Amino acid sequence: MATRGPIDGAARRDTKRSWAVLWRAMQRFPFKDLDSRNPRLRPVAKRAAIGALLLASAALGVTVGLVLVFSINLPQMAELERYRPDTTTELYDIHGKPFGSFALERRVVVGYNDIPPVLREAILSIEDKDFESNGGVNLIRMIGAAYEDIHTHGKVQGASTITMQLARNLFLSAEKTYSRKIQEIVLTLEIERHFTKEQIFALYANQIYLGRGTYGFEAGSEYYFSKHARDLTLPEAALLAALPKGPEYYSPVRFPERAMRRRNLVLQEMLNDQKITPEQAIEAKAAPLGLHIEAPSNEEAPYFVEEVRRQLEREFGSDEVHGAGLKVYTTLDLSLQHAAEKAVLDGVATYERRHGWKKPAENVLAEGIPLDAYRHPDWSQPIFEGSYYHALVTGVSPTKMVVRLGTQSATLTPADWVWTQHPKATELVTAGDVVYVRVVNAPADGPLHLALEEDTGAQAALMAVDNSNGEVMAMVGGRDFETSQFNRATQAQRQVGSSFKPYDYTAAMEAGMKPYDTVLDTPTTFFTAGGPYTPHDYERGNFSGVMTLVDAFAESRNIPALRLADKVGIAKVIAVAHRFGVTSNIQNFLPVAIGAADISLEEQVGAYSVFPNDGIRIAPHYIRRVEQADGMTLPEPPPEVREVISLDIARKMMVLFEAVIAHGTGAAASQMHHALGGKTGTTNNYTDAWFVGFSPSVTCGTWVGFDNRQSLGEKETGAKAALPIWMEFMKVAVADRPNESFSQQGAPKKTLAVPMTPPQELRQETPKPTPEPDDDDNVPSDGASPPPAQKQPPAAPQKPQPQQPISLQVDEAPSSQSLDSVTNYPAAGSKAAKPKTATKVPAAPQP
Repeated sequence: MATRGPIDGAARRDTKRSWAVLWRAMQRFPFKDLDSRNPRLRPVAKRAAIGALLLASAALGVTVGLVLVFSINLPQMAELERYRPDTTTELYDIHGKPFGSFALERRVVVGYNDIPPVLREAILSIEDKDFESNGGVNLIRMIGAAYEDIHTHGKVQGASTITMQLARNLFLSAEKTYSRKIQEIVLTLEIERHFTKEQIFALYANQIYLGRGTYGFEAGSEYYFSKHARDLTLPEAALLAALPKGPEYYSPVRFPERAMRRRNLVLQEMLNDQKITPEQAIEAKAAPLGLHIEAPSNEEAPYFVEEVRRQLEREFGSDEVHGAGLKVYTTLDLSLQHAAEKAVLDGVATYERRHGWKKPAENVLAEGIPLDAYRHPDWSQPIFEGSYYHALVTGVSPTKMVVRLGTQSATLTPADWVWTQHPKATELVTAGDVVYVRVVNAPADGPLHLALEEDTGAQAALMAVDNSNGEVMAMVGGRDFETSQFNRATQAQRQVGSSFKPYDYTAAMEAGMKPYDTVLDTPTTFFTAGGPYTPHDYERGNFSGVMTLVDAFAESRNIPALRLADKVGIAKVIAVAHRFGVTSNIQNFLPVAIGAADISLEEQVGAYSVFPNDGIRIAPHYIRRVEQADGMTLPEPPPEVREVISLDIARKMMVLFEAVIAHGTGAAASQMHHALGGKTGTTNNYTDAWFVGFSPSVTCGTWVGFDNRQSLGEKETGAKAALPIWMEFMKVAVADRPNESFSQQGAPKKTLAVPMTPPQELRQETPKPTPEPDDDDNVPSDGASPPPAQKQPPAAPQKPQPQQPISLQVDEAPSSQSLDSVTNYPAAGSKAAKPKTATKVPAAPQP
């Protein structure tokens, strides 16, 4: 055993001396000079001192024990150092303008220096005056709070500093218990030990809840005042500082009087702390709340935003999309989106007017709803000129109609409903009716000027893509996203009518036909699996005889299209449609050739863009790139780019599309004096109206119809209902490209902005299942219904294979090829005719 040195002995003597001094002090406590005054009390004093020491030790032990117990499961400070609050994912258009967002908690994180001094002083004056000097726990406030709790028999008095609020908001619940308070104190002391005051304040300023789904003062400033926190005025800063105490109770939106009193209390505290002058306080207290509530998120291009959300969640997951603060740079062009929305709304309004006034279907009084209790979903949107809304009729007389739109009222006069051809308002509506109106004028300091419109349920959709890269530039999925979130551009599969015919003609071109070859438009009967089928054209009984393919396509003749499809084979036509990106499970029967197939607008637009792109299909897409909050770009799969048809076939088909505009069913668009092509589509009974077309740079499709597939009305063709919407949009889309033109035969192949997808990466499209064709719902466009077909196996998309030559019936004239019959079957009631000599024509190989 080692011997103790002299130093060890000295240490032992010092320790004994210290204990002796402590013992003498304990003997004298709490009675000083007790021995000299009353020796008999000396034993009592000793026992009292020992008891006090034991009690103090016990209290200390209990305190330490409680602290240990309640701090076992508390988070470590390393977690706070890595803490990243949920932040808002922002969407940007091609010009970098934000237009939408996703968030579980609306928060915009800023640094300490981005919080203006006036806001910092307001917060400290009302929440924690000694923040800069206290250690995170204000003992005086805690003792005062405990006193109040005891005398009120409850825990009602707050004593939390800013650091304590931060600890509670980050890691603890809001329950008022002593155990939670102990945990809060422990966390507070740890936070104060690990972080500077500026860091603590910045964390608090970004974390605190301010009501209406906003977290942090920057987000609160943007929501309540539509400005950055750095631009806040004194009364605005005081109002935001007033909210942490009770964001809902003091909500300036719901309870402005309470909010005003609380704001003025903040101003008074700032005056007491000499942060502002008496003059500033008087002026600020006299100021109104001055709210300028931010427009609801995603009011811009809501259908597009929803499509982007779905794609992002598929790729990155919901938590990442709604909480990681991503920056999503989309393909949307906001200026074109606004043009698209205006074109759709104005176009459907024009359609509604053509069919006269119909009494509103909804009356809130009849439903037992008081007028002052009614709120329409689209009242959450901001009001601006040219927009359409639903309004509530609150009063009516022969010469005026009083309506409420949100919180505003307007009076309509006969000039505002003259189109209805009813001179008296009492003939149109009654109190409680929900009507559709257009905002003619919305002055900031005057009454609204509204015009009466009609909403019978007609819908429309529009989608436009950039031909050079497949980017979706604009998309409208319906008239009103607030009342129907169903996207008719991407989710609805509707019968396409004659807009299907490009696939017939493409298949014929690939089989060797040329634009100026001829085909017969004469009465005929086709023998289908369900029996004889005698189609007709839109103009019944009006047949044109021998026609070139160009004219038959331009005039949208049904029988020529059926002849072509029957000769090349309807399965071949369906395979062509699938190559173009159509994924519908199309039934394998002849009337499909004239549009008895349900396809989405998105697929039609993507398919039509192949023709001006010289045979290349670029999959429509919505996102350019996605960045994390730190600026790192996340991987985003490129769009699929593949050759669908050859350059030669694409150029031949362009001759047909341009003829539609020059002298066909789309001739109304020729007044635009621009390089355009396209195709109309109309279904039997006028349930769907289509126009899909393009310029050299933009492909756009429009659809009009009812969700319940009721008729649009007599003569409501694609040229009448859908084409005007297309024209109004395209006038804006091509305005800055006045001299563009389509590629001509012999010109080099068009250069696109995206690379071709390697063959090994091409995806094989699988047709989606669609309902079986009905006798009424899936009748061919502009033609007579075929007999019920026996069920055939659907045509599946096929890998392009070298095609065998097919036999085409040709005339003797050497100048052109002609199809005079699509079948060797005789027409009904006629004798069998001997077929003409067939010539073998090699078909172009499929890409």
